[in-house]
Amino acid sequence: MPIHQITSHENPSLEDVYESASSEKGLPKYSLPENRTEPQVAYSLIHDELLLDGNSRQNLATFCTTWVEDEAKQLMTEAVDKNMIDKDEYPQTAELENRCVHIIGELWHAQHSWETVGCSTTGSSEAAMLGGLAFKWQWRKRREAEGKDTSKPNIVTGPVQICWKKFARYFDVEIREIPLKGDSLGIEPKDLREYCDENTIGVVATLGVTFTGIYEPVEALAHELDSMQRDLGLDIPIHVDAASGGFIAPFIQRDIVWDFQLDRVKSINASGHKYGLAPLGVGWIIWAAKKDLPEELIFYVDYLGGNMPTFALNFSRPGGEIIAQYYNFLRLGRDGYTAVQQACSDTAQWLGAELAKIDQFEMVYDGHGGLPAVAYRLTEGDHGFTLYDVSERVRMRGWQIASYPLPSDREDTVVQRILIRHGVSRDLAQLVLKDIKSAIEHLSNNPIPNSTAKAGFHHG
Repeated sequence: MPIHQITSHENPSLEDVYESASSEKGLPKYSLPENRTEPQVAYSLIHDELLLDGNSRQNLATFCTTWVEDEAKQLMTEAVDKNMIDKDEYPQTAELENRCVHIIGELWHAQHSWETVGCSTTGSSEAAMLGGLAFKWQWRKRREAEGKDTSKPNIVTGPVQICWKKFARYFDVEIREIPLKGDSLGIEPKDLREYCDENTIGVVATLGVTFTGIYEPVEALAHELDSMQRDLGLDIPIHVDAASGGFIAPFIQRDIVWDFQLDRVKSINASGHKYGLAPLGVGWIIWAAKKDLPEELIFYVDYLGGNMPTFALNFSRPGGEIIAQYYNFLRLGRDGYTAVQQACSDTAQWLGAELAKIDQFEMVYDGHGGLPAVAYRLTEGDHGFTLYDVSERVRMRGWQIASYPLPSDREDTVVQRILIRHGVSRDLAQLVLKDIKSAIEHLSNNPIPNSTAKAGFHHG
């Protein structure tokens, strides 16, 4: 008597992923499919599409974390259902967020770190906007008390990340972005008197300029604003956009004064998911004292089970990234963070020294005194190729390296920037250096007189 064989048609779970009906069709692109798909089939087909993405570890254009320990991933998996905004239901996640705020406040020399106020955000963009909103509200309250016009607020910056331009547009604030003069790469104290006035809600100083990796001179800016208050009566606060440098300087550049040691600095933001080493999706905004955060900006909600204060542009979001940030603080401690950031800085400086030996390159930033990064330009003359061509050429090997013009008034200067993050070893740096040299050799032997390469991202 023959044994009955169960076929895949009788039991779809026996189907091979690539013999299933779904695998014989294209995935639905812009409408919901009519029928269901087996979980493993759906997973495999989406997984296969994502093979077309780049390898994040070779993305040397991003500031964001691309290497995460398995234990942090496990904690995030366990927290996938935790909504961090619901502090009544998830009080321990809220406690870990609170611990992180005070740990960071202490790291940034808040005088009484137990009185530090702040919160987690989705990243530095949201954090920066919250800092800007606090400035606007404080300025407006002061002007109203003096019976003065509040219709023309402005904020003064150097070359800033796009989030500050969004803040200005979304919240109706004039942004006065000081142009780069001469060989300048950032805001300088001498610029402030020309651009600040009684309508200036604050000055943004950047600890780790996006375009080059340098630190703007926060202490010198604060001293100049002190002088302006004495001379002109203008009391203008500083917000430090320390998106990247906020987790670098406290560990390996402790002689730089940039944080709450300066009374002029009222708020600081940083990205936990950049050099804070946390996975993508967490930033921090800190005020050294409660008086610097207007109470009017805090909302109290009771419809999740408790009367909870919230100050954020977002509401519901996952708690896993906050938990992973606390894990990193516990796992690494001051000693571990120092070791990781010093290794990154050493590798960046080594790479800067090697790139400086390339005849076609002129260093703009060599990795000393700022972020673990390098930035360089082509030397004067016609090389037969552009830095955009170099970017395209190394992308054939999987590397993404950013090339772009500097901000105004130095738009004619195109630079290439490489960021060294946790997980970018000296060996990987040697490999990318080798591929850059190979790209230059190829382009020198095969010039592109009418190159159309430009800033952008794609994989061939």
